[in-house]
Amino acid sequence: MARTVNYRSDAEIALVRESSLLVGKTLAEVARHLGPGVTTHHLDRVAEEFIRDHGAEPAFKGYHGFPATLCISIDAQVVHGFPGTAPLKEGSVVSVDCGVKWNGFFGDSAYTFCVGEVAPETRMLLQVTQECLKAGIAQAIEGNRIGDIGWAVQQHAEAHGYGVVRELVGHGVGRELHEAPEVPNYGRRGQGVKLGSGMVIAIEPMINMGSKEVRQLDDGWTIVTRDGRPSAHFEHTIAVRAGEAEVLSTFSHIEDVLRMKGELIGTTAGSASN
Repeated sequence: MARTVNYRSDAEIALVRESSLLVGKTLAEVARHLGPGVTTHHLDRVAEEFIRDHGAEPAFKGYHGFPATLCISIDAQVVHGFPGTAPLKEGSVVSVDCGVKWNGFFGDSAYTFCVGEVAPETRMLLQVTQECLKAGIAQAIEGNRIGDIGWAVQQHAEAHGYGVVRELVGHGVGRELHEAPEVPNYGRRGQGVKLGSGMVIAIEPMINMGSKEVRQLDDGWTIVTRDGRPSAHFEHTIAVRAGEAEVLSTFSHIEDVLRMKGELIGTTAGSASN
């Protein structure tokens, strides 16, 4: 049986925005510490402390047994990577996915970072994946359908020769971390669940430099590209509205940090007001 899609009041959406903005601030704190030689275990500790200091809870820690605050996925890891003790290496890219629960509602967002100097073709993958997110958000308006979002993401990614992951999708967000509907990053225009004002969804393109094919590691969580080429992942939580989606999460704090570090690349994918 299909799960029920929730429509949130303006007051509820404001609470999702508060949680989502805290995610953006947490990812900015991670960005301050991220660099060659830093362990992802340290980044995870930084994030958990920051979230709890603000009176919120890490959404991922303990979720179906996940052991950490952050999903940290390096290079060919697509999503759901575990933080570890190996130091980050110059030239890698790192997807950091974070969620919080605050005042009864969840926020969810992800950003892919460069570790030091990264190859131009990898930087282009990150830029195009951000553009895919922006294209998907532009379709998240009342009267459109879920397939319009996926179609926009898929068309832009494949126009650059990249693979669009099929096995992992975006999702509704609210009182639960994962709610209906699922939001694939591929699809056909005019197909799928109809979008209505007040729906809150996470749109999260997962784009591979090479093939779309992925596999799961023996840890039961980490997803990697089958061809071993890099992947990128960016995510915003948004509210469907008439005319233009309302972006509830933000990259602005992250980008402020990266700008100060001289590491900002690509194009912004929209952010909530602060």
